[in-house]
Amino acid sequence: MRGVGRPSSRHCSRPTLVVCVLVCLFLPALPALPAFPALPALNAQRTRAARPVRPETAVPPVLRQQRNGRLFPPLDLGLLESPDREAWQKPDLIMDALGIADGAVVADMGAGGGWFTIRLARRVGPNGLVYAQDIQELMIDAVSRQVQRENLRNVRTVLGTESDPNLPRGLDAVLIVNAFHEMDYPDRPEVIVTLLKNIAGALKPQGRIGVVDFTAGDGGPGPVAAERVDPERIIRTAAAAGLRLQARELVPPYQFLLVFGPDSAARPAS
Repeated sequence: MRGVGRPSSRHCSRPTLVVCVLVCLFLPALPALPAFPALPALNAQRTRAARPVRPETAVPPVLRQQRNGRLFPPLDLGLLESPDREAWQKPDLIMDALGIADGAVVADMGAGGGWFTIRLARRVGPNGLVYAQDIQELMIDAVSRQVQRENLRNVRTVLGTESDPNLPRGLDAVLIVNAFHEMDYPDRPEVIVTLLKNIAGALKPQGRIGVVDFTAGDGGPGPVAAERVDPERIIRTAAAAGLRLQARELVPPYQFLLVFGPDSAARPAS
């Protein structure tokens, strides 16, 4: 059985031997093939290349933006229409606190794009009326478009000024939602006092004014901390305009509600 595992060289043919010699002579002269990277390193490069680059800056919260002056820019109205606003704004709680019911006549001061106006219109129904007031014509136009889309016939738009809302008399309630800090000029305190006096003059004897704004700090939506207004300042300003605080409530988690009435309405009947 010897010789079964490997044939002897005696049995190689002459042509085969010539080929083998030629290969051995010329193989060292062939150019070296490029070395391929190891498989794990190649996979790591592909992983890094496929990974998306994420911005390091945080996305700003709802309502937070740079402003030109004190007024909310009309081009940023989309910030006021966030899907979660219904949850944190709690419009039903606010309207209940002001006693706004079917058939009421109310005003939405600083209405912006009409987010709260629409909810007031639904609450007062076809027998009631809502005045959507603002001092920017572009906001008034935005409210008008919103009212048309909602097919509401109980909303009237009103263009006012810094100190005169141009509201009719006989209102059951006036709401200032997320806008008092824009109406209050610290260097001209007489402006907001005159405005509040004119609003009070449009109320019925038992009418109410509701001021809703953001609590102090940077939590949640709303303007930056430096632009938020202290509720005690609102109370002092309202008192200078002849208004008396009737109720004070939290609108958790981000806001507060102050309810005012004319001084004569706040005094107990004799």
